[in-house]
Amino acid sequence: MLGQGEKFDLYRYLTETGRFVAETREFAMEKAAVEGSGAERTRFFFKIQDGCNRFCTYCVVPYARGKARSRPVEEIVATMGMLRERGVKEVVLTGIDIAAYYDPALGGGLKELLLLLEDLDTPPRVRLSSIDPGYLDDGLIELLARSPKLAKSIHIPVQSGSDRILKGMGRRYDAASIRDVVRKLTGMVRTIGIGIDLMAGFPGEDEEAFSETHALAEALDISYLHVFPYSEREGTRASAFEGKVAQRVKTERVRTLKQVDAKKRAAFARRHLGEKVRIIPEGKLYGGRLMRGFTDNYLPVYIPYEKRLENNLVEVTIRGMEGSRLMGG
Repeated sequence: MLGQGEKFDLYRYLTETGRFVAETREFAMEKAAVEGSGAERTRFFFKIQDGCNRFCTYCVVPYARGKARSRPVEEIVATMGMLRERGVKEVVLTGIDIAAYYDPALGGGLKELLLLLEDLDTPPRVRLSSIDPGYLDDGLIELLARSPKLAKSIHIPVQSGSDRILKGMGRRYDAASIRDVVRKLTGMVRTIGIGIDLMAGFPGEDEEAFSETHALAEALDISYLHVFPYSEREGTRASAFEGKVAQRVKTERVRTLKQVDAKKRAAFARRHLGEKVRIIPEGKLYGGRLMRGFTDNYLPVYIPYEKRLENNLVEVTIRGMEGSRLMGG
């Protein structure tokens, strides 16, 4: 297994076998790849943070990508201005753990960065990528609620609804705190779209533990699930855990959770029928008949294709559904 740095020196390791990743590693943030971003790009994924210090028991990221580090605020501000000039309409702030963002020059972390961007010349929509639930405090939720710029969508890497399994994963929260976070989000941000990650088949996940995860997924007022089976990673603590779950069981549990996902997506979509929303339409779909854009709460809406609408903020009314697709006009 190679780490983030070693992949750039692949030839050196072609005749070697083993794990070439040190326990503690230092990496610099790579330059933001703004070149090629222009009016034809609907959204830009902007990495503001890399690496991780959490060391969850199933994850190799801290070994492969190094310690948490952040892009300097000065570079972020400059890049945002450049993206605005080039006609980019939406920027997604990404990172391995964006909750760990911190720049001494800013004198703060992610909330302070978002507050700074509120008043600067940036693309009109800024979206957060996956964020640790422990960072979703009242301050950040209030900022989401009042901001005209921040997209009203959040993706939370929950992983399990069983407190015992969460502890085994090395996660720093329990199921009750997830319920509380989701209640606050939906209570304070009326149109919020919430997605969560769930992992099926972590070592030791018996029927009771899976039932707790399934019950949590059913109970939460969310818009979608991202479901995946546990996959063992060499060198992680979880790879040595007892209680391995059979592949057929993992497959069945993923299927069960994906059924919940389908229900959540359909219910969230129907909730918006008849509403006026703003989308940023992309290119041609379905033989040039339709184009798709996402609302700020991350609902995909389809409208008849018109070239002049590409990569522009457009207000449409959600008029109905064709199968699972929301149709606007």
